[in-house]
Amino acid sequence: MSILQTIKSRFATALEPLTDDVGPLLDMIRSSQDAKFGDFQANCAMSLSKQLGKPPRDIATDIVAMLDVSDFCEPPEIAGPGFINLKLKDAWICERADAIAGDDRLGVEPVAEPKHVVVDFSSPNVAKPMHVGHLRSSVIGDAICRTLKFAGHKVTSDNHIGDWGTQFGMIIYGYRNFVNEAAYAEDAVGELARLYKLVNQLSDYHAAKTKLPVLQQKATQLQAELQQSTADADPADKKANRKLKSQQKGVKDTLDAIKSAEEKIAELDTDAERLALANAHPDIAKLARLETSKLHAGDADNQQLWSQFLPACLTALDRVYQQLNVEFDLTLGESYYNPMLADVVSSLKDKDLARDSDGAVCVFVEGHNAPFIVQKTDGAYTYATTDLATIQYRVNELKADEILYVVDKRQSEHFNLLFQTCERWGFQNLKCQHVSFGTVMGPDGKPFKTRSGDNVGLESLIDEAISRAGQIVAENDDNKPGGPVLSAAQRAEVAEIVGVGGIKYADLHHSRDSDYEFQWEKMLATTGDTATYMQYAFARICGIFREVGVERRSLTESAGNLMLTCPEERALALQLIQFDQAIEGVLNDYRPHVMTSWLFETANKFSSFYGNPNCSVKNASSEEIKASRLILCDLMARALKTGLSLLGIETAEVM
Repeated sequence: MSILQTIKSRFATALEPLTDDVGPLLDMIRSSQDAKFGDFQANCAMSLSKQLGKPPRDIATDIVAMLDVSDFCEPPEIAGPGFINLKLKDAWICERADAIAGDDRLGVEPVAEPKHVVVDFSSPNVAKPMHVGHLRSSVIGDAICRTLKFAGHKVTSDNHIGDWGTQFGMIIYGYRNFVNEAAYAEDAVGELARLYKLVNQLSDYHAAKTKLPVLQQKATQLQAELQQSTADADPADKKANRKLKSQQKGVKDTLDAIKSAEEKIAELDTDAERLALANAHPDIAKLARLETSKLHAGDADNQQLWSQFLPACLTALDRVYQQLNVEFDLTLGESYYNPMLADVVSSLKDKDLARDSDGAVCVFVEGHNAPFIVQKTDGAYTYATTDLATIQYRVNELKADEILYVVDKRQSEHFNLLFQTCERWGFQNLKCQHVSFGTVMGPDGKPFKTRSGDNVGLESLIDEAISRAGQIVAENDDNKPGGPVLSAAQRAEVAEIVGVGGIKYADLHHSRDSDYEFQWEKMLATTGDTATYMQYAFARICGIFREVGVERRSLTESAGNLMLTCPEERALALQLIQFDQAIEGVLNDYRPHVMTSWLFETANKFSSFYGNPNCSVKNASSEEIKASRLILCDLMARALKTGLSLLGIETAEVM
């Protein structure tokens, strides 16, 4: 149990005689932002004032009288209108730090009741190169898996790849009609991706040509209605004004759709080669869907092509995962669950959860306008059907207690419907959570793309990060006072560690709900809240031990000798013994940025310690103080290495 949780448990005992609901009051106990107010601060007395009809300082006095923290805290102090300030005893901090000296787990005990958690993340569609849009799911999911395992849970990481969807019908159609055999022989995945994109463009062209006149007619009608409503508008009529705003939005959305259709048409009208292909394949969208249906129905030729395409596609995915150092326990694609889908629909019908609606089979969930479609009018199954079959498999075969879906926030509606359907289907004891995240944005404030408008390839992004990191590593090595110390091979190794770590950390240090702008300069900066800053701090600590001629692993023999001789030492020691609190924070709602925040705060406290001449390790006033500071440095190195490793980020002892 972390220090904060221990303090909360003591406060719970003191608060129970005063109120029936202590939970919200315990949430008001936090680490102090300013050391002059102690180490922790409780603000619950103010909230109880109105409920109890007493001044908050009087309530704070009553709480303190019932609060027993004397075994690890100085006597609590009441400040201001009723704040309760706590300061940990220096001896207790030293005792706790000594207890975890030499421990890579930094005192974190495995959970008492481990769960089996299945983490569904990354999940790209095969036959298309991974792009920057897959980055967040991959690194957030991996960090969650690592932290859950570290905490003591059983974890199954599952890459639920899209290997059976409509894109394969498009690729099969494209392969049969447009393949460049030489390009396919040289780079199968690249050629399949080109075919998918081409079929998509030709399909969009015909769809846009069909939709444009309809949209133009609709726009004319909506604009006329808006003009009339504007003329009749009464500024005092709120209902009419809401209708007016709705009409304005309808006009804007329709005009945007017209613009999009015109752009798709113009893109091919100005390209004679692709226009000729479009004209030669007017029913391409329908025929591509037919290829998908044939594949799902077991057509031998389509099955053969699917089996031919898949190995190269999986190899291309694995190459990116190796670069990212991301591994999976399972890679069960949509195709794995195909034989189960008919039984899923039958089961839903048997339990009166699904019914026919306009030729489709749907589950209707209260509070949602759109149904959860599990079988289309043409008999094809959907993502919903596959996801339900996947849940059934994970519970019945894997014995999962909890399933996490690390998928972008735009899929929230789908998961709301999925989880409610799942519960009604009979999985009431299963916990499911959509771990949603925002979008990687470019400098223009739009989703990060290349100049040509394509998604930025993830493999090329990683390569560029490593290349940029190589320049930074070489420059830093060349500028060392005694000259370069890294060989060419070491520089390449460190560049990969820094480049990949920079990409991951830049993503993870944002709250996962937020969009963020991709910026090379900030990502690989050697100062500030970056992986590079942490990695260089780790290497600097390792350098301290080399300078004083002490092996870090020898320090376990010195356990029990930590001394706090200056405020910076105390602040760092206090921070380091709260590593378990960072683990709790990450797993509370699966937010890896809690760990990055803890690491950055810890690194800053180490910087204050390291930069203070009074805290010198090499020139300490006694051998005992020197040994104590080396223990603190070793704990700091372990904190950086362990914390970064839980984010999937590596460190190097020499940089």
